Amino acid sequence: MKDRRLVVMISGFGSNLQAILDACAAGRLPARVVLVVSNRKEAYGLVRAQRAGVPTLYFPLKPYRERGLDRAVYDRDLAERILPYRPDLIVLAGWMHILSPAFLERFPGRVINLHPALPGMFPGMNAIQRAFEAYQRGEIAYSGCMVHIVTPAVDEGPVLAQAIVPILLEDTLATLEARMHEAEHRVIIEGIRRALEMCE
Repeated sequence: MKDRRLVVMISGFGSNLQAILDACAAGRLPARVVLVVSNRKEAYGLVRAQRAGVPTLYFPLKPYRERGLDRAVYDRDLAERILPYRPDLIVLAGWMHILSPAFLERFPGRVINLHPALPGMFPGMNAIQRAFEAYQRGEIAYSGCMVHIVTPAVDEGPVLAQAIVPILLEDTLATLEARMHEAEHRVIIEGIRRALEMCE
């Protein structure tokens, strides 16, 4: 498999982006990150990208909202900015926007997402906190994370990789989040590898 081109989209700290950059540099992924996109200017992931010599794109939604433009206009323009980088795969690694068909149709089957919950459990925002609260109520004994192909239905696309993360009696939300992030760093590499195999 030749080196494939990855675009990674983030909104925050970028620890999963770092896991991807490290795996590419070590040869554990036959790929390279050609662009990092953020919708937040202060996202530390942009610093990680710059340190690795990867081009960055800051592309906020707010100016579109202020002009009263439809969300699909933003998604279409974002896709147009990404297209020149010729991505084989677009990886949502903490990207905090739901992408509409206006974006997804430009990259059919080539957008994957890391979500901190197992299939069918806690779709959408604050999944780790919601899992922790469900554990405290005695409703679940574990949670997990997954990488899936993005579809218009939020966090419901075909699953590429997943890992169970136990919730311990002594856990706080912070310790559960830390253990979840460790699992995410492994699962995102596995998910990217499987997605690239499917793209061949």
